[in-house]
Amino acid sequence: MQYTKLGNSDLTVSRICLGCMGFGDQVAGIHHWTVDESTSREVIAHALDLGINFFDTAIAYQSGSSERYVGKALRDMSQRDKVVIATKFLPRTADQITNGVTGRQAINQSLDQSLKNLGVDYVDLYIYHYWDYNTPIEEVLEALHKNVQTGKIRAIGISNCYAWQLAKANTIAKYEGFTPFVSIQSHYNLIMREDERELFGLCQEDNIAMTPYSALASGRLARPYNTQTLRANEDNYAKKKYDKTAEQDHAIIERVAEIAERHHVSMTEVSLAWLLTKVTSPVVGATKKQQIQDAVKAIQLQLTSDELNYLEALYKPHTLVGIMADNKPNTKKD
Repeated sequence: MQYTKLGNSDLTVSRICLGCMGFGDQVAGIHHWTVDESTSREVIAHALDLGINFFDTAIAYQSGSSERYVGKALRDMSQRDKVVIATKFLPRTADQITNGVTGRQAINQSLDQSLKNLGVDYVDLYIYHYWDYNTPIEEVLEALHKNVQTGKIRAIGISNCYAWQLAKANTIAKYEGFTPFVSIQSHYNLIMREDERELFGLCQEDNIAMTPYSALASGRLARPYNTQTLRANEDNYAKKKYDKTAEQDHAIIERVAEIAERHHVSMTEVSLAWLLTKVTSPVVGATKKQQIQDAVKAIQLQLTSDELNYLEALYKPHTLVGIMADNKPNTKKD
């Protein structure tokens, strides 16, 4: 395993982050393809054995059961100071706004619940899940900064935002003396590369770590085109993100398969080897031990410049999808 600093923070993270959205009670949450606690523990144990120390979850994943599974497994299998736990908080709900709950109060409540779910005293990386147009960013930053000062948070990150939003937030943090965001978790992979337009330049200039989610496009970059799996059939959110561009993405996926065959490796290894040339630590979701094993192998796969160019050459501009498609004022989110 290789390790690196997470942007300007003092956190040292593995080059692969285990994404834990696939862990959790199927009945409790919005996804029906997640795995139970026993299977989650097997995957987490294997990740630890392979040197992964970076784990990403969220209070929104399966109604907090992902946090509970992850927290218990890590408490049982590792020392607290040997792992980096990232979790996320959501913007204020409509009911909270109506009832006069402030942004600071909402963040504090969410953080305390996450700490309880995880069974820990602090979170290493606390991530703003997506931009809240109903709460001033100054209020968000102040609330996070106070929790950094009290030791409940070590560093803060942001997810699903535009470059201008991240730049604005960190400029305000600088001038107000608040803790800045050290990482960005965005939707980026071989078939969704819109972040290269502006976000990449900002992150390189300011040493902001990039830890993209959907690193394998919900499995589409890990298997031959149109392969049927439980998640492929039941993950309607992923279908909304990728089905509209499936035909133009098909050719890129075929090139991943071609290079994988040439190197006698999995498509996962090729897709992530490309991604690792671009970002700090991709968030790789796994519900099976083999999936995380292939992800870790990608660190050792060196693609040539010709192969990297071959993978990139067919990309065409994509419309923003998922949460980023709703990143605008007065948009109702699920």
